[in-house]
Amino acid sequence: MISRNVLLLTGSIAVIGANSLVLSPIASSVAASFSGVDAAGVMTAAAIYGLATAASALTLASVADRIGAERALVRALLILVVALAVAALSPTLVVLCLAQGLAGLAAGTALPAIYTLAAQVAEKGRESETLGVVLTGWTLSLVAGVSLSAVMADIVHWRAVFAVLALGAAGLAIGVGRSKAWGMAVRATVPTSPLTALRVPGIKAALLNVAAYMTAFYGLYTYLGPHLGESLRLPTTFAGLATFAYGMGFGLAAPLGRLIDRYGMLTAAVVTFAGLTLVYLGMAAASGMPAILLVLCVAWGLANHIGLNLIVRGLTELDPSQRGAIMGLYSTITYLCVFAGALLYRPLFAYFGFAACALVSAACIVPALGWSFSRLPPRMAQEGS
Repeated sequence: MISRNVLLLTGSIAVIGANSLVLSPIASSVAASFSGVDAAGVMTAAAIYGLATAASALTLASVADRIGAERALVRALLILVVALAVAALSPTLVVLCLAQGLAGLAAGTALPAIYTLAAQVAEKGRESETLGVVLTGWTLSLVAGVSLSAVMADIVHWRAVFAVLALGAAGLAIGVGRSKAWGMAVRATVPTSPLTALRVPGIKAALLNVAAYMTAFYGLYTYLGPHLGESLRLPTTFAGLATFAYGMGFGLAAPLGRLIDRYGMLTAAVVTFAGLTLVYLGMAAASGMPAILLVLCVAWGLANHIGLNLIVRGLTELDPSQRGAIMGLYSTITYLCVFAGALLYRPLFAYFGFAACALVSAACIVPALGWSFSRLPPRMAQEGS
């Protein structure tokens, strides 16, 4: 049975993720409320949110190692409540941008704290299973949060979207604050920071894998919609269906976390990263076949969920006393890869098309696959080859 604390962590990710994704589908509605602003201008607030999240994760996430991840999460959620309330009441785009910047500061502190708490509350031998449930918060934000926000903006008003998210964040802050069963935290004996975290053995190789993994995802995901709409001339609805298929695949992978606990992280990593590489290669080969791409989006979500589970769990186990700082570095790299992926893949998409982007994404996964395979016991490596 899923514990109340795991549900609180899942809900926290869902609210944070919904806010990070919600502006895109309601941008036109938001722009209509501000004089002289278009939908593209509204997305400036989303860019500010991403940069603020990366900056916060780098500079503030280590606070969780000193005051406790649960206290850091409560404070971050309370700041998020204020930010979302200001967003709902924004009289101008400038105020909305400031509100999203504040929300980014909260998210950059909250996400590392959530992953830290997921490691703390997990029962021995069920670490990946617990983390898998927590990660479904991203599915909730993508499938439910984004879809419902668009409907709410049409039926009620776009301001109602942020008001509901603010109420959700407030409820979660109260729930996290009242709960006491957050497991045993390993306190740092010295002050932690990104610099101390970078001295943890194995962290640099792990973060390089994170950068390659996230660039592969965000680079390809950014241009999936343009490929379907512009290159294949499919309706916008189909692009939404592809996103839905990815989200469903991501959510369906949650129960598979128990297989990681059963067979071990290294075995799971080899299978997962090999599978993800094949998915990217398949997307390159089927770039002109919409129906096959839709099926591959489900497989993409499945593989990405398990890969993310492996990456996050591996990072949290490097040094339990510096989980906050380590996960802060992880979140920083993740949000920087949102920009890097879009920037680096743009000329690839413009000159060579979506298939080339998928091939580059496959190449980005190969180092992680090679590292995982090299860590297998000799007998297993020989059997795998």
